[in-house]
Amino acid sequence: MNEFDTKIGGPIMADGIDILQVNVGLKCNQSCTHCHLRCSPARGETMSWETMERVLDLAGQAKPGVIDITGGAPELNEHLREFVLRFKAAGYPVQVRTNLSAMEEPGLTDYPEFFAKNKVGLVASMPCYLEENVSKMRGSQCFPKSVSVLKRLNELGYGTDDALTIDLVFNPAIGPSLPPCQEALEKDYKREMQARYGIVFNKLLTITNVPIGRYMDELRERGEDQQYMELLTESFNPATVDGLMCRHQINIGWDGRLYDCDFNQALGLPVNHGTPDRIEDFDLKQLVHRQVVTGRHCFACTAGAGSSCGGAIQK
Repeated sequence: MNEFDTKIGGPIMADGIDILQVNVGLKCNQSCTHCHLRCSPARGETMSWETMERVLDLAGQAKPGVIDITGGAPELNEHLREFVLRFKAAGYPVQVRTNLSAMEEPGLTDYPEFFAKNKVGLVASMPCYLEENVSKMRGSQCFPKSVSVLKRLNELGYGTDDALTIDLVFNPAIGPSLPPCQEALEKDYKREMQARYGIVFNKLLTITNVPIGRYMDELRERGEDQQYMELLTESFNPATVDGLMCRHQINIGWDGRLYDCDFNQALGLPVNHGTPDRIEDFDLKQLVHRQVVTGRHCFACTAGAGSSCGGAIQK
């Protein structure tokens, strides 16, 4: 067993596939300093329609409670609209993880209307309500574009219509720190976003930075990587283990490879322990109760209040 499995007293076993998370490509219009997948405009990896059709077939077998589409910037995949429409026609709730500013790119500016028309839930990255802090993490042009898109989404009913949900995502700035209390920070976000920009949203999700990708590169450059790993291991909270996202989802990479989570995808660690790791070999019985692939990076998801793609695990 590795250090993480030893800490929790044995391997983690999956318990169903409630969420089907699909990464449709690594191309992004941003190059965020905390991106674990190292997405950027220079990346060319993108999910083909052929692979998307296999994902649709897989969903028919797994029957997940939600389809969670991520990237990169998902909007940059030319097949995203048809992909969403096929899932909606099959009756699946769909949510898309967006950086918001992608919807200001040429040819993509009608995405807010598309998402609203098809009642697509949105999970939007907004690492701070202060422009200065966001610019440090995402570049100087991202914040005003994100605010502009959020206002358009609000005009369409996002944040006020029960059928059009939009959640914002907070990541700590570069440095060895955990997210603050999600509930308290949500109150701050709602107050400040309303007062400063007239923007409303449903929930705030706090996500711990995982020590991989560009975030780990930054920590190493600052000589803070060991300090951060010590913080994560010392902040281990055993009460978060049952709620880990890897136990209730399967992640599909842009090329059809299967992972326990998006972070394992970033590390090139597909499902293992005898479980087929390609979408062509999808075996529902084996995947539903598979042994999860873990490592030291998993301490990020069990530190403090815990962390998942759905935010903090514990209040």
